[in-house]
Amino acid sequence: MSDPTAYRRIQVAPMMDWTDRHCRYFLRLLSPHALLYTEMVTAQAIRHGDRERLLGFDPAEHPVALQLGGSEPGMLAEAARIGADYGYDEINLNIGCPSDRVQSGRFGACLMAEPALVRDCVAAMREVVDRPVTVKSRIGIDEHEDYGFLRDFVGTVAESGCTVFVVHARKAILRGLSPKENREIPPLRYEFVYRLKQEFPQLTVVLNGGVRDLESVHAHLAQVDGVMIGREAYHNPCFLAELEQALYGTAPPNREEVMGRYLEYIERQLEAGVRLSAMTRHVLGLYLGEPGARRWRRQLAEGACRSGAGVEVIREAMAALPESRAS
Repeated sequence: MSDPTAYRRIQVAPMMDWTDRHCRYFLRLLSPHALLYTEMVTAQAIRHGDRERLLGFDPAEHPVALQLGGSEPGMLAEAARIGADYGYDEINLNIGCPSDRVQSGRFGACLMAEPALVRDCVAAMREVVDRPVTVKSRIGIDEHEDYGFLRDFVGTVAESGCTVFVVHARKAILRGLSPKENREIPPLRYEFVYRLKQEFPQLTVVLNGGVRDLESVHAHLAQVDGVMIGREAYHNPCFLAELEQALYGTAPPNREEVMGRYLEYIERQLEAGVRLSAMTRHVLGLYLGEPGARRWRRQLAEGACRSGAGVEVIREAMAALPESRAS
């Protein structure tokens, strides 16, 4: 990781209820290089909650970033230190989530209105960890939708020594839109993120938002240092394998071999008391667009919920795939 941008070219976005440790283990089997993220974890939860449940992960997931939510410098510093002790490769501060619940806790996208506070939070975190502390934000919030708002926010936060900014190329509307609508309704303004890189060439700038095909990835990487993939990586995980092949020359994975390796992981987790459905839900899109994909999804979704369900559910679903399926 001597090149600060090498493992940031392709990233999988932190997604609540999706990018848990089981999801990340599965995605790593398809993408050796992508930087993976946890779901957002609040600093308060880390202080008071079950840390192993919140922060535990498999070494195979590296490189993996811990995303934190919060707005109190001391508490964030404590959470960052604990995350570093757990072995996360970097710590990311969420300044992009627009949900009402997050706003009520005074963190997420609403903090774009308080760049000095974000700077102080990042500075406090950087003081106690020996790995990168990064920021994920929007391009703006509510009526603050001009490029100058984004430029000034990044300029202020960069005073903390932060050198990596992941920018979702949509503004967040903090009142009246759901998180889902905030991912779809505000228009994408990729040019803002491109301009940010041009005006801050010393920073590592990663673009997020609406990236769903290889051509877009190539176009963005010509302008910025990295691209973050969100829901496309979850619903169509083989897209990550396509990116690996195009960008790193990695041989395309055989889906059956991937599932064979994931089965070994699932068996270990079942022995530890994890429910089968908690792991199979992440592989429903593995055969997207291939013969038998619908049956694959149905068999896993229904079978994994049965009492006492084990790996035989997955083996039966694999055996039911047509011979003509692509590997």
